[in-house]
Amino acid sequence: MAKITGPSIVAASGKSEQLVILCHGYGADGNDLIGLAPHWQKLLPNADFISPNAPQRCDAGFGYQWFPISRLDPAELLRGVEGAAPILNEFIDEELAKRGLDESKLALVGFSQGTIMSLHVGLRRSRSVAAIVGYSGAMAGGERLKGELTSRPPVLLVHGDADEMLPVSRMHDAARVLGEAGINVQWHVSPGVGHGIDPEGLELGGRFLRDAFAGALADAAAGG
Repeated sequence: MAKITGPSIVAASGKSEQLVILCHGYGADGNDLIGLAPHWQKLLPNADFISPNAPQRCDAGFGYQWFPISRLDPAELLRGVEGAAPILNEFIDEELAKRGLDESKLALVGFSQGTIMSLHVGLRRSRSVAAIVGYSGAMAGGERLKGELTSRPPVLLVHGDADEMLPVSRMHDAARVLGEAGINVQWHVSPGVGHGIDPEGLELGGRFLRDAFAGALADAAAGG
């Protein structure tokens, strides 16, 4: 099985008590999302951040891909994400073991294709991660989620309404499926934003992760 690695930033406090894994989009690399870490370190001082390069060189001729994409066909997306999931799961296992952490101290953050990966993997691990944040993404195999779901972490989806790569309707579709599966899902549409992350979306993601690690989101979902 392919091994993946990428740039990382250690916890600002020096105490590696949490882990945020950042999954980049199609044609990018780990450097694309590790830049989120400095924005979130004040909110998450005890979190390590790592942003692995996806396992395949991108068919587009630059960067990396989690799986090939020739068109946004649901069946193709599902085959792709299922093929790449074992690689990401193995990476997660290894990074948690290095730090002596379990899934309750882990958050997955994705952008575009990385959101597809984060949602698929994060909802099917045997133990629930603390949170999933997905930017400008989509869900693969939503019709199968209820039958395959093994955990229900809180999820935040953020999407620009001017996204030319993945229309904002993909976010609404994913939010609907997650809600129907009993998952605590929040979503935000960034006005005028294309296929990217704006400052408001960045701030919302950081606060969501902070609250998830503090247990506030789980308490809210339970009515606490």
